Amino acid sequence: MSATYSELRAQLATLTTEAFRPELAEIDQLPTAEIAALMNGEDATVPAAVARQLPAIAAAIDATAERMARGGRLIYLGAGTAGRLGVLDASECPPTFNTDPTQVVGLIAGGPSAMVKAVEGAEDSKELAAEDLTALGLTADDTVVGISASGRTPYAIGAVEHARAHGALTIGLSCNADSALAAAAEHGIEVVPGPELLTGSTRLKAGTAQKLVLNMISTITMIRLGKTYGNLMVDVRASNEKLQARSRRIVALATGAPDEQIETALAAADGEVKNAILMILADIDAPTAAERLTDSQGHLRAALHAKTD
Repeated sequence: MSATYSELRAQLATLTTEAFRPELAEIDQLPTAEIAALMNGEDATVPAAVARQLPAIAAAIDATAERMARGGRLIYLGAGTAGRLGVLDASECPPTFNTDPTQVVGLIAGGPSAMVKAVEGAEDSKELAAEDLTALGLTADDTVVGISASGRTPYAIGAVEHARAHGALTIGLSCNADSALAAAAEHGIEVVPGPELLTGSTRLKAGTAQKLVLNMISTITMIRLGKTYGNLMVDVRASNEKLQARSRRIVALATGAPDEQIETALAAADGEVKNAILMILADIDAPTAAERLTDSQGHLRAALHAKTD
């Protein structure tokens, strides 16, 4: 056990995300306003770290969208903070893009209870990741994103290795350079924001970096899949009063139609924003709009162009 502990300690000492910053050794002695300013300055460096990986991020997104257009799923796997961020991103896709809850999935080492309480040892098991993916019925059309700040978490690496062996697209998102996770994946994304304000607290800059990249992966993939019209969320699911109001506003912004026409179209389209917009702009009825959207695989622009064909 001591040998394993020594090896792990040696590994951590080489990681940028675990580096100790002596200049901050007395941060607890500073006034709150100064600590807040320090944290704010640290956070401001994260977007630049993400920017350096934009080519790799874009390539991964294009490959993901291609798989999802064939019916594949986007599956995030991670432990601790990384896993929670994946679950968060996945859970926001149904209300934002009207995706089926099975299309974008977040798995955290140790299962749902690990969202609020650490599950001892779960992150150390490659086998657990393989079991979790097998339980999902992994296919070659799926995309698996392993997320790990250190880039060495066995659960994330195991997920990528298992997925790649079964023909799925694999993405490894890490916050250290030359990581085992990125090396194991077809698409390695290594956003390196540097040592944390609190030594090894990767829920800080590393967590912010991961959130920014996951935002890009899900959002741009959905744009590529036709879930938006311009910068409007035309597949938004109106599940509450706020979203119902937003639905009406989106139709108004897309069409410039008066409120009465918008209400009539939304009612005929059973609340589907994309269908209502197409009905108004193409001057067609609800069944025709639904048929054109089906023919265009849900891409509103393509369905609009179909009216002149």
